Amino acid sequence: MTACGLDFGTSNTTLGVFDAGAPALARLEGGERTIPSAIFFSPSGDAKVGRAAMSAYFDAEAGRLMRSLKSVLGTALIDEATQLGRSRVKFREVLARYLAIVKRRAEAATGRSLDTVVHGRPVHFVDGDPDGDARAEETLREIALSIGFRDVSFQFEPVAAALDYERSVSGEELALIADIGGGTSDFSVVRLGPDRHGRADRQSDILANEGVRVGGVDFDRRLSLGVVMPLLGYRSPMKRRELEAPSSYFHELSTWSTINKLYDGKTLRQVREVRRESARPDLIDRLIRVIDDERGHGLAAEVEGAKIRLSDETETQLALPGAEPGLTSQVRRESFEEHTAALAGKIAEQTRRCLSLAGVEAGRIDAVFLTGGSTRIGHVRRAILSAVPSARVIEGDIFGAVGAGLTIEAGRRYGAAG
Repeated sequence: MTACGLDFGTSNTTLGVFDAGAPALARLEGGERTIPSAIFFSPSGDAKVGRAAMSAYFDAEAGRLMRSLKSVLGTALIDEATQLGRSRVKFREVLARYLAIVKRRAEAATGRSLDTVVHGRPVHFVDGDPDGDARAEETLREIALSIGFRDVSFQFEPVAAALDYERSVSGEELALIADIGGGTSDFSVVRLGPDRHGRADRQSDILANEGVRVGGVDFDRRLSLGVVMPLLGYRSPMKRRELEAPSSYFHELSTWSTINKLYDGKTLRQVREVRRESARPDLIDRLIRVIDDERGHGLAAEVEGAKIRLSDETETQLALPGAEPGLTSQVRRESFEEHTAALAGKIAEQTRRCLSLAGVEAGRIDAVFLTGGSTRIGHVRRAILSAVPSARVIEGDIFGAVGAGLTIEAGRRYGAAG
């Protein structure tokens, strides 16, 4: 039996095994320990994953890109089908194809056959829907079994991150773990310490878990709707002045997991009908161009890039050549924070709720451990730290802490040599 820890994330994926008594993340794409959660299908059905998938799309190869695959878990999309070449394939089959490739690469990189896995999962796949949450986990279990794992178990992602952080802790402490990823924001309050690290049962050390389905892709969507989609006709007037252009196309175009729904032919015919009734057909022409040329993912990538740059810059230029040659938009950090303030507010609320569920006052938290790519967003970071102003701030491995912690958990459950 060879066990591994698998962090299948909305934006990136890692997989780890024990090597010489310590967790080691496998090199899944060249020398990289992380691989983007993306897959590109050619018309023949061949698949590329990760950075290669993104490159195939940006190099304008014929085919279909799918990204943020994890976002469909817990939604009705998981059992819907998308057109891939001449076939229609269910999203659960797409996830299985991606994860099977990741598993094979990890086996090749480590020289081990992997048959046991501790899968990471958010505290809530779905907000306010326990049945939907259970279905999402069961779907992920079924997919893991279908690609060759014989034993599948789960651990909350912030708890896994806590196990990784604990390796560097020299004394007893109470920590708030904040894992803000591409799809969810998850929190745990955990007792940590070198004397606790080797215990077989850590349940009593986990005082509370809480989470919300808000992550980096939601910030992308709000920024896109606020800054980009109006340039393509979002909320633009129709000839009948009391009406606006239908909003559904713009919401789907600004959401990674639904962009491909626009490429069914029927949508393009509908949008051309909208153009005929639009008071701003010049804007709708841009929308038509993006859909017709299947440039939606390129548009989303430009928005994501602008979001990332605004973590360090006060202003950035967002290029939109897929909508119109030479089209750009200047975006200020202040504007980005304004469009996404409600999302940061939800994260702050969940931070405080986790402390409340743990029965812990903010002043008792010794350290806050930050992991996940979205902790780099300035007002998200401020929202978390405002709840525990006196705690030490520990920067985790943004993309690797959860995977390392899941590997530690796999060693604890199944044996470090497994």
